[in-house]
Amino acid sequence: MGSGWQVVARASGVLSAFADGWRRVRAAPVLVAGVFALTLLFALPLAITMRGMIESHLGRSLAAGAAADGVNYDWWQEFAAQATGLGATFTPSVIGFAATLDSIGGIADGQAPAVSVRAALAAYLAGWLFLSGGLLDRYARQRPTRAPAFFSACGVYFLRFLRLGVMAGLVYWFLFTYVHEWLFDEWYVRATRDLAVERTALLWRGGMYLIFGALLTAANLLFDYAKIRAVVEDRRSMLGALSAALGFILRHPGRTLALYVLNTLMFLLLVAAWSLVAPGAGSAGRSMWLGLFAGQLYVLARLALKLQFMASQTSLFQGTLAHASYVAAPVPVWPESPAAESLS
Repeated sequence: MGSGWQVVARASGVLSAFADGWRRVRAAPVLVAGVFALTLLFALPLAITMRGMIESHLGRSLAAGAAADGVNYDWWQEFAAQATGLGATFTPSVIGFAATLDSIGGIADGQAPAVSVRAALAAYLAGWLFLSGGLLDRYARQRPTRAPAFFSACGVYFLRFLRLGVMAGLVYWFLFTYVHEWLFDEWYVRATRDLAVERTALLWRGGMYLIFGALLTAANLLFDYAKIRAVVEDRRSMLGALSAALGFILRHPGRTLALYVLNTLMFLLLVAAWSLVAPGAGSAGRSMWLGLFAGQLYVLARLALKLQFMASQTSLFQGTLAHASYVAAPVPVWPESPAAESLS
């Protein structure tokens, strides 16, 4: 009976953290708007560059009118044959739901992003790394901190998270460079070499995806809670934050994993919904603008889910401490002034 009540209590704690995470995200809509603006800021230069390439290639030809009326595959093949750099990424996989499948498949198969977008991607990740400290600080405090305190927290934790990011980068590099190769290029090949039934080979490949996904999940959990412990407990040592995060996960494996799975299911539901409503190529005019609007709504929902991951995991950690609003550091000010803060 006691173990049954413990299971119920753990499930209740996970659901409470999940719901509380959404409450924290809704209470700070400006953060959702901010990360959406960050995404647009880094995507817009690439879009403008691509537009220039397409416009230069089309010119005032008859193909331009055909492309405006819908997909002109003959022109598309001609453009792809001569495109280099960023232009080479303009493939059918950029349209509608195909873009989502392409990004998910690329991660699962360990494909590196195109060289032409790596610099923009690195800058975008650096922007997220800078904002992460302020985001976690705001969600942990559960009250408005205003822009000066928010960006002060971003600055305080940026160098700490940069050190943590180097460690995370090494782990993910090892997983995608070596572990992925071992699983799919060695173990999978050996296991299916003499198989005559395609279904069995698919099961083996599915098993490899599960193993690799489990390793990615473990790494994600470790570095997520390391950031949370660094912010909530004002830790300066990232090795200490990693050790503390590992201890928290090992003490509460069911709760941390269940919350991660619940948030992942929300992401899969969003992807499934997007697969039903994602627009095709369309044509110039209303359908083009509707497609653009639908795509931006999907991006906004994806970003809100990312923030939900952060907020709900923070809620679970604070709730486990039995102090839902505990944050060790005082509210930061800009420029940071611990002495002035202690007098207030």
